[in-house]
Amino acid sequence: MISLRLPPELERKLDSFAKSEGKSRTEIVKESILQYIKSRGDSKTPYELGLDLFGKYDSANSDLAQNRKAYLQNAIGKKNEKRSSH
Repeated sequence: MISLRLPPELERKLDSFAKSEGKSRTEIVKESILQYIKSRGDSKTPYELGLDLFGKYDSANSDLAQNRKAYLQNAIGKKNEKRSSH
């Protein structure tokens, strides 16, 4: 059992909506709470959250995972060349 207080304007809107739907205020409130919990309870996994980003910024190196050390050494070498030329 739960009881709640609503501002008069919200209570009038609830009454009007319930009447137009042919339902009781209790039914509308129950449905609203269930919908709220359902929408908040469906949390996405980290994979689902990032799905639209995966592969978005292609490096053009299809073997990056296998040869990451070589690519890193190459990038560091280029950076050191720039420093030594100044």
